[in-house]
Order: sequence, then C-alpha cells, then structure tokens
Amino acid sequence: MENSKTFFEEIRNGNTGAVEKMLVENSGYTEVKDERGSTPLILATYYNQADITDVLLKYGAKIDEKDASGNSALMGVCFKGFYKLTKLLIEKGANVNEQNAMGATSLIYAVNFKHLDIAKLLLENGADVSIKDGRGNTALDHAKLQGNPESIDLLNAN
Repeated sequence: MENSKTFFEEIRNGNTGAVEKMLVENSGYTEVKDERGSTPLILATYYNQADITDVLLKYGAKIDEKDASGNSALMGVCFKGFYKLTKLLIEKGANVNEQNAMGATSLIYAVNFKHLDIAKLLLENGADVSIKDGRGNTALDHAKLQGNPESIDLLNAN
C-alpha cells in the first residue's frame, strides 16, 4: 500500500486519530507489514500504544499474527513488560501458548525478563508450563537457569 510507511509512522508517534482515519479509508492497513515484518498491531504494542491497539483490533487486526521472527504482539508485550497491554490482548483472545520460531512462549519471555506480574497473569489465563522452547527448556528451566526464586516458586505452584 502506498501510504503504509505513513501509517506505521502514525502508529509509532501515537496518533490514534490519524491511524483510525486511515483505517476508515482502507481497513486493509491492518494486514500490511513493515520492513521488519511487523504488523501494525505488533508495532503498536511494541510502542505501548493501548489506544491504537484497541483501534486496530476494532478494524480486524489479526491478534496472533507474527513478525519475521515468529513473535506475536502478546510475546512482545511480555518481553517488554507492558502489563496493561498483556491483559488487553489476553482479554481480546490472544493465544497465550503461541510459540515463535525458537519455540519460546509469552510465559518464557515473562520469566526470562523477570516480569512476575505478567507471568502470573499468563498462568491465570491458561499458559502451559510444560511447553519447551527449541532448546528443550520450559519456563521453569529458564527461571532455574537465571536463579530467579520468585519465578521458580510461581511455576512450581502451577
């Protein structure tokens, strides 16, 4: 799409009104990808743009679409530590057990980056502690490798 570069700039800049106006004119913008393979939804969540995330979902953005590395929007917010967006994406139906190209899940990211509140939220919403990444490690294995007692306790309780 000819204005997709502008569309991604509006997302990065947090211009919710401009993003919605462009979507009204062409809802197909929810499907475009940037030069890194990110969808508008992934980009909006990466920049912690909750209002734009809502707008994109309203216009039909695919919640579990992945970027070039196989990461979904939910994986990204779990990596970054954006609790409110994690909650929003889960409420809107994001798959908490989706795996990327390396086999990592949102739970593995939350544990690796010590976002205990997000790990709890994922577990409350059905995150599977038995899923292994490409190296054969579960979220608990990652917590042990990092010597993270809070995550170890949380994961052992599930």
